[in-house]
Parts: sequence; structure tokens; C-alpha cells
Amino acid sequence: MKDLIIFGTGAIAELAAFYFTEDAGRRVAAFTVDAAYREHETWLDRPLVAFEEVERLFPPDAFDLFVAVSYTGLNKLRRARVDAAEAKGYSLVHYVSSRVTRFSTFAPQPNQFILEDNTIQPFARVGRNVTLWSGNHIGHHSEIAEDVFIASHVVVSGGVRIGPRCFVGVNVTIRDHVTIGADCVLGAGALVLQDIPDGSVLSPGATEISKVPSHRLRRI
Repeated sequence: MKDLIIFGTGAIAELAAFYFTEDAGRRVAAFTVDAAYREHETWLDRPLVAFEEVERLFPPDAFDLFVAVSYTGLNKLRRARVDAAEAKGYSLVHYVSSRVTRFSTFAPQPNQFILEDNTIQPFARVGRNVTLWSGNHIGHHSEIAEDVFIASHVVVSGGVRIGPRCFVGVNVTIRDHVTIGADCVLGAGALVLQDIPDGSVLSPGATEISKVPSHRLRRI
């Protein structure tokens, strides 16, 4: 098993280092960020190197990489760094907590970050570069596309389709066989009872789509 490089120096990167070390038995060798954001030589007592030269210092034939970035820009920043890391030759690892309920039909994908107490029912599919924070229900035969971020205590019922680059806030409930378009933002506590088109925004606790499209939001 190769040692691990983690992209990021925020709270998610710190959590990723903890989970990979404590639960997955991986050794985190170093952290990396874009050179413009490298303010120190080390972080969490490990080397902090510029992403522009990470492959020279920690070559991809000897190290794996994980991108620990939030849903900034509707997950596009995280995806951009995933693509850049793969272009450098790195294998992108995944983390699926040992405390997740899953079955033999579940196939982890690169750069997934799936925390404790998620229940992933049979025949559910979760795409690459998806974050499932703790305590969610992912129903049978549901499909979550690439580059999605799902916060905690979300209920995704059976047969649901969630498009790429969506953000799903805490305590959202999606009824069965609903399709969520690409680039949607579902605010905390939203109840989704019908299909919603690309770029839709549901305000916290709402069931109706906002008139403001997701690309105009400033805080995501």
C-alpha cells in the first residue's frame, strides 16, 4: 500500500488525514496545495509542498493522492484538482468508513469520501469524487453522479437520480424516483417531491424552486 499525499490544508483535509490514518491504516506522507496558498513549510507536522512540484518530490509511482476539498464552486474546484492530479499520473484513492453499511453491489470510486453511519442500500451507485458526510440514507437503485457533495442526515429514497456537481444540504429528503438535474443546490431541510431541472435552487425548508439559478449563488 502506497503512502498518501493529501491536497488541502483546511478542516476537510485534517479530517481526511485522521480518517485515513485511524480507520483505513494509511500513512499520510505530506500535504499539497497550489503554490499561491502555501504559507508554511509544514502542516500537521508533515511536509507541505506546492502542487506544481509535488510529483518531483513525491512521485506518483510511489505515492497515491486524495483531494480533500469542499463543495466550493459547486464542487468544480475539487474536480479540477482531481483531474490535475490524474494528469500528473497519481492514482486517486477513496475513503469509505468501516462504519458504513454497504453491500457487495457497491463499488467505491476514485476520490470518494464516505463517512461513518451512511447506509448505502443494494444496487445504489455513487460516482467518483462524491462526498457523503455522516449519517445519510442512500436508497436502493439510486444513482448519484460525479462531483456531488451530500451533507449529513439526508434521505435519498429508492430510484432517485442526482445529477453531477449538486450540493445537498443537511436534513434534505428526496422522495422515491425523483430526478435532480445537474448543478442543483438543495438547502437544509428541503423536501423534494418532484423532478427539478439543471441549475435549480431549493431554499432551506422549501418545496418550491427558487427563481435564482445556482450559478448566481455567492456562497457556494
